[in-house]
Amino acid sequence: MARRGAYTKGVAKREEILAAALDVIALHGYGRASVRELADAVGLSQAGLLHYFGSKEELFAAVLRKRDELDLARAREEIEATSTFEGFRRIIGRNAEVPGLIQLYVRLSAEATDAAHPAHAFFAERTRTLRDLVAADLRRLQAEGTVRADLEADRAATLLLAAADGLQVQWLMDPSVEMAEHVAAMLRLLEPPPAPTDA
Repeated sequence: MARRGAYTKGVAKREEILAAALDVIALHGYGRASVRELADAVGLSQAGLLHYFGSKEELFAAVLRKRDELDLARAREEIEATSTFEGFRRIIGRNAEVPGLIQLYVRLSAEATDAAHPAHAFFAERTRTLRDLVAADLRRLQAEGTVRADLEADRAATLLLAAADGLQVQWLMDPSVEMAEHVAAMLRLLEPPPAPTDA
């Protein structure tokens, strides 16, 4: 029984660390969010903090995983209230409010292209999962007639995700780039042309 209690406390501490890390990185940026600063935020030593994650890279991958969970939960609510495209646009738009997390995502995803990187598996799985989700949703929208029927859903999903990632890089270089507006323009390209009207 004591073992289960220790496990539960460990899970709770991990969640506390991730919540604090999300706040610190969002406010101060990835470059200034040291393991020491994150450990201080939750009252642990650096070694104590890394005990829960194994390495700095795994900690940061867990931070991004947590951000994805929160974004996905919010996106589901927004999609039910509006539309899939609007939910996607809102997620990208909100990213402008958390530049530190975008910086973390861009840097860590580039580093994780190395198969030996501790976060490689996370990013590979994340990419596959998102691509499959977006492709499935595009096929659903095609069946409803709100997305062009001539699009290959898997290819379009890959391009949508690539465009979103690229916009984030451009926005980090030039914050005047309106990510949400560019995503909205890109999504409009997927809509079927208006039906011809009788002259």
